[in-house]
Amino acid sequence: MAVISGTSPETPGGDGRRPLRLKPGTEWATAWQRCLALAPEAFRGERVLNLWNGTWQADGRPLPATTPVDGTPVAGPPRLDRDTARHAVRASLDQHRAWREVPLAERKARVAATLDALTEHRDLLALLLVWEIGKPWRLARADVDRAIDGVRWYVDGIDPMVAGRVPLPGPVSNIASWNYPMSVLVHAMLVQALAGNAVIAKTPTDGGLACLTLACALAAREGLPVTLVSGSGAELSEALVRSPEIGCVSFVGGRDTGARVATAVADLGKRHILEQEGLNTWGVWNFTGWDALAPQIRKTFDYAKQRCTAYPRFVVQRSAFADFLAVYLPAVRSVTPGHPLAVADPADDLPELDFGPLINAAKAKELTDHVAEAIDRGAIPLHRGDLADGHFLPGQDLSAYVAPVTLLNPPPSSPLHHAEPFGPVDTIVLVDTEAELLAAMNASNGALVASLSTDDAAAYERLAPQIRAFKVGRGKPRSRGDRDELFGGFGASWRGAFVGGELLVRAVTDGPRAAEERLPGNFPEYHLMPT
Repeated sequence: MAVISGTSPETPGGDGRRPLRLKPGTEWATAWQRCLALAPEAFRGERVLNLWNGTWQADGRPLPATTPVDGTPVAGPPRLDRDTARHAVRASLDQHRAWREVPLAERKARVAATLDALTEHRDLLALLLVWEIGKPWRLARADVDRAIDGVRWYVDGIDPMVAGRVPLPGPVSNIASWNYPMSVLVHAMLVQALAGNAVIAKTPTDGGLACLTLACALAAREGLPVTLVSGSGAELSEALVRSPEIGCVSFVGGRDTGARVATAVADLGKRHILEQEGLNTWGVWNFTGWDALAPQIRKTFDYAKQRCTAYPRFVVQRSAFADFLAVYLPAVRSVTPGHPLAVADPADDLPELDFGPLINAAKAKELTDHVAEAIDRGAIPLHRGDLADGHFLPGQDLSAYVAPVTLLNPPPSSPLHHAEPFGPVDTIVLVDTEAELLAAMNASNGALVASLSTDDAAAYERLAPQIRAFKVGRGKPRSRGDRDELFGGFGASWRGAFVGGELLVRAVTDGPRAAEERLPGNFPEYHLMPT
């Protein structure tokens, strides 16, 4: 276990900085007691309940869990067995058949009431995100706010989106990664319900349990047809993916699991939305605007690059490498990791950090091992940060933290050469020709986003369409987007219907000629870009 030692809360550290302490009122125990008081139907003693058949159920076997922030024990997921999951899916179908007959005006009113409740308890939801998945306070609140604001946009504009369309024959099953419980998972669930579907969600195994439980409790109180269950993917996939009752499967996660889900839904001919990882790249070609690039580089380290739209790979023209390093290295050296709730004085605001821990100690060790392996095989370390410079409590468990690392030319045998690290590790690849630039930027057979910094507008217009990413920015990062911004992926980074704006509603509804409808997306039988 890694710790910072040698100081105590009563004495200053050896570097002259004031020792840090947990800000009063932000303790996990305090957050948990607030959950018990606010939603006693969903939280009981030291555990959370599963929600199915419209009732909070004390079933499932709770697993022990700790927060990646500092190792504090937190509530673990109450894992269901596959038979109970099947019962939950069948009950959701009954909810779906009733909910799809509810008039749109009533659905809008109930979703709007849910958003009001989420807004009222926004800071508690954000605090749970800090503890459960390690998001810094600023980013945790932004995750909650994006969910609320994004769904409000749909409530205000849903009428023309569903005109002439009907809900799916069965509920939408959601299986999502842990990194954006609110702005991706809850956002999708509420829009799916607004469009007339019952919704099922599996709690991510690695974190977000209490936050999602509280959000679903607030939604269920307003009469939304929500099911929330916990369990292993292998145990529950038969029910949540293959059940004939399911109308659509919405998945966000890695390529290995996504490929198994894609095979299942393709075999069954089931509607699906499968967002998978890809190596998002940033190219630098015939470029001199270094002052504008510097702040963008630091921003790419937000949330330790644990985002589906993070940029862990820079592809740089060799002749510009010295100029690139002159702005890159100061930027990466300024990145600040730390405990998201640590302050020097109880009256201080919570810290403005770039990132906290990775999702767990196992992921931190895996990434550290990949870095060591890449260096052993020839990668050149350009920067290696030190957690001793971070923002931590005295004696704190640091086993889930990784300091920023930058490697030049990771070898092809390394996972860091072709896969997304999902941690604060950058790799840089040098190229001499446009063909090499494109080959390096397309190393993972498809990505969600990419960017290209170039002074030459004509070069951008020529090269951008050849980059295998759904969104390509010029000199600035692209994101998943909100409201009417579309989202999808190329190659292996996406399967099924594209989403965002009206496309999200179309993906979870049927048109008047459903059997003949071709949704924009990446399907086994066709690839159709939105017009």
